[in-house]
Amino acid sequence: IFTEQQERSSLRLKMVCRLLPLTGLLLISSVTCFTPPLTPNTEMTALSVATETPQTDMSEILYNPTERDAHYGTASSSEINMAQYMMDLHDEKATFNFCGGMMFQLVLSKKLRSHLQTISAGDANQPKLFDKSHAGMSRIPDYEKSASADNINVFHGREVRKVKDAAGGMGFAMHLSMVDEQSPDPESWTMPELIDYDGWGHDAGRNWRTADDLAREGNVEYGNVFGKEAYGLHHRCFWHLDGQNRVWLSAEDGCEGYAAPSKPKWNALMDKFKF
Repeated sequence: IFTEQQERSSLRLKMVCRLLPLTGLLLISSVTCFTPPLTPNTEMTALSVATETPQTDMSEILYNPTERDAHYGTASSSEINMAQYMMDLHDEKATFNFCGGMMFQLVLSKKLRSHLQTISAGDANQPKLFDKSHAGMSRIPDYEKSASADNINVFHGREVRKVKDAAGGMGFAMHLSMVDEQSPDPESWTMPELIDYDGWGHDAGRNWRTADDLAREGNVEYGNVFGKEAYGLHHRCFWHLDGQNRVWLSAEDGCEGYAAPSKPKWNALMDKFKF
């Protein structure tokens, strides 16, 4: 049998539960706040509600030019920590909007990511983010038609199709790897790729390779990373801004995409809470 004091304590608890704000993470009502029967020896001392520490919204930082500049440094003045930005794009499985809606996930090779980790602390060899006047590889300084790359101005890249579990939901990825003659990147271009590269031409006349093709040429990691059904084309790539201060990843043949979320925020929220 409740004492009068215990009845009052139980009623107070139910009233607090009804007044707690409703959020997407905590939904409390008089039903969910059911109070078990109190024994004569029970004392109600406090009501503790668990809360979560707000986390950084990486989508805003990666895709919103204003938030990006505030986090990594001003892109237009070359203060941006491009190495850190590239790593975060990779780690967050960020996507790029190519050709008006083809969403490609950015993927870095393990060796390139390790290299970027080292130089992100302030090394002078930061990857170059060209301004909007360099919207095309042929416009960057010292451009020449070749297969060379330096991990600063130009990167060895791949357009990959039929990628298993690619962010963006279309099976596409853009893969960047490390050029290192002393200690070659196992995910980088094969010798036949270096020899037959003509990425300044139209991709219709170029040699597309499957995972099996690349394995025969010495790159077995391609199939391990992207799946045995994956295939694609190698490109030289570089980074540049546009008139809206967006970051673009551009291939030598002119195919390019800007950093953009693969779904509108509302759709992503719906997916998160399974509405």
